[in-house]
Amino acid sequence: MTVPSGCRNALLALCLVACATASAQAPAPRPDPARGQQIAAGACAACHGPDGNSALPANPRLNGQHAEYLVKQLQDYALPADHRAARVNAIMAGFAATLTPEDRRHVAAWYAAQKPMRGEARVRDTLELGQRIYRAGIPERKVPACAGCHAPNGAGIPSRYPRVGGQHAEYTAAQLRAFRDGTRRNDLSMAQIAARLSEAEIKAVSDFIAGLR
Repeated sequence: MTVPSGCRNALLALCLVACATASAQAPAPRPDPARGQQIAAGACAACHGPDGNSALPANPRLNGQHAEYLVKQLQDYALPADHRAARVNAIMAGFAATLTPEDRRHVAAWYAAQKPMRGEARVRDTLELGQRIYRAGIPERKVPACAGCHAPNGAGIPSRYPRVGGQHAEYTAAQLRAFRDGTRRNDLSMAQIAARLSEAEIKAVSDFIAGLR
């Protein structure tokens, strides 16, 4: 039986659409932590340590951080500085721009697989205030409890909210100030929350977070 040319063309078009749809829906290749380790050793270790456990309070600990969160941050660093969702940092922008989307996923998988670091709160006088903000928020100023998004132990919620427990207090405080001042603008909710915190409250909750485990 001969198929009319019009039908052949229609069938071909349907096949092309089906193939394109299947390709678009195909899952991305699984990230390779071993490849991520290689990349991290060359580009990240000097600031974040060989396993992500940064010894420098100004640089975040990445070990045990959720891979999805790390990928998003690398994407935001790579955006143009004037982009409304960019996370502006000249050093990180340079590194992030050199990574392919696959490399970002590899690096994120490597750090996510590393054991989280245990930290400790260091300022006894502000421990109660920090704990109150983290556990209960400041209702009269519409500051929600940090634990609601970042979990009671600071472990966060994968793909949505980052791990904060054990993070350097200095780094956490710097990020809260950046959110408050508008110099970090890649999370509107955090910007709104930080805008309602005083400097004393930022320091107190950051120190308490450092001791979560």
